[in-house]
Amino acid sequence: MKRDLFLTTEDNAEMDRPARPDIGHTPLKGVRSNIVQSIRAFRVQDLQDTARALGHHFLYANLSAAQSKQDVLDMVAQQFMLPAHFGKNFDALYDCMTDPVHKSGPQPGFIVVLEQIPATVKFDKEAREQLLDIFRDTADYWADRKVPFRCFYSFL
Repeated sequence: MKRDLFLTTEDNAEMDRPARPDIGHTPLKGVRSNIVQSIRAFRVQDLQDTARALGHHFLYANLSAAQSKQDVLDMVAQQFMLPAHFGKNFDALYDCMTDPVHKSGPQPGFIVVLEQIPATVKFDKEAREQLLDIFRDTADYWADRKVPFRCFYSFL
């Protein structure tokens, strides 16, 4: 009898606690749920902790050593642990970030960090915008499915 009472009391206590914190109690308070924006005042560790607390996927790539589009794609593939069949072009990156993930089941949300995107002759302003457009399109894809997708970036 006492054992049953303990379990009931513990179950009630667990039910009173929210499973995940409210977004308003995180550094993402006031940040749209589907956006690509400069990392600005956010710290990577805070974003990772927030992703963990919310139960979201956290994807991080430090691109400081990249010099070219191919370097950027190689590093993103490696650090995001994309599948071996990843075609290493912008279209393939979009494909890997959307449809196969969607088909694998319900998704809780994503926080993505692209840190130190290069600004080199081989990865110029146009290439940087193309990369960010892929993530903007990905944010739109997930928004259509009511899944939060926030991408933060910085330039080298």
